[in-house]
Amino acid sequence: MKSSSRIAIGVVAAMAGYVATFVLLSLVDFGNRADPITSGLLGLLVYSPMGAIAGAVLANWLMGSAGKQTSNGSIASNSLKSLGVLALLCITGIGIYIAYAYATATPWLNRNGANPLLVFEVRFPAGAKVPTSAQGIAIELQTDLNTMPGKVNQAAFYRDGDQAVIAGEVELAFRTSHRQLAVDIQGQPSRIYPIDLSARAPHTPEFGTWRRLADGSEIRYRAKWPGKT
Repeated sequence: MKSSSRIAIGVVAAMAGYVATFVLLSLVDFGNRADPITSGLLGLLVYSPMGAIAGAVLANWLMGSAGKQTSNGSIASNSLKSLGVLALLCITGIGIYIAYAYATATPWLNRNGANPLLVFEVRFPAGAKVPTSAQGIAIELQTDLNTMPGKVNQAAFYRDGDQAVIAGEVELAFRTSHRQLAVDIQGQPSRIYPIDLSARAPHTPEFGTWRRLADGSEIRYRAKWPGKT
């Protein structure tokens, strides 16, 4: 039998030895009942690998005995190669799983902390009817992943010459470059402002430039991260 075939059979035997050992340990209720987690880890990481080694060695020994020759490699050498191939397959499988888990994980913008904020100001054309309080104004951040209600900051309202300016903020929960801000004033058509931030929305201490809509209103904004001003 060719060495490659012996190695392949050794891999299968090692897998069978691993599974059989773990199943056997489970059936005989091996370990400390008061600490099942440690017992399970010992079974998975210590005793079951010993079963895999025994399976690979046994398979190669049986094949060597049946063939009455070991010219294609010693039992020990083929067993080590079988275990090496099995280890490589396990590492590859773990790598594929990690890559899949990362690709499909929820793309939180700040995974280990509070959500950053989109801080904004909207400036209206001269003569436009704008509430002087937060009443009658609704803010919503719209993305391809979620929608998030915003908060109007009445204390930051001001006038820029003869133009009224309202201000507010809304949480940036997810990592995405598809964002827009809807500003709804009671009795007026909804205004949708594109938000041109990168997917990771880095912190910026100053507002960007004013960006104009077709109706003459303008918006400027910045991303504010927790702990920064």
